[in-house]
Amino acid sequence: MRRYMTVQNSVREFIEKEGISVYEFRKRTGMSQGTAYSLANEPDRIPNADVLNRICEAFRIQPGEILRWLPDQKDIAA
Repeated sequence: MRRYMTVQNSVREFIEKEGISVYEFRKRTGMSQGTAYSLANEPDRIPNADVLNRICEAFRIQPGEILRWLPDQKDIAA
C-alpha cells in the first residue's frame, strides 16, 4: 500500500484564488521558476523554510494558507 504525504501545499488553489499566474507568484516571491512551478503543480512538494517565508512576506499570509494537513488513509479507515 502506497503511503501518501499527510501535509500538502495548496499553492495552486492560492494563486487561483488570488487571480494571478504562476509567473506573477514567482516574481512577487523572488523564487526560481522551477520552485514556483513545482509548488504549483506538485501538492506533495513542501516548501523549505526560506521559500515559505518568502511566500508569507510577499502575500502577507500565514503558512496555513498554503499548507494543509490530511489525515493518513489508515486513520480514516479505522
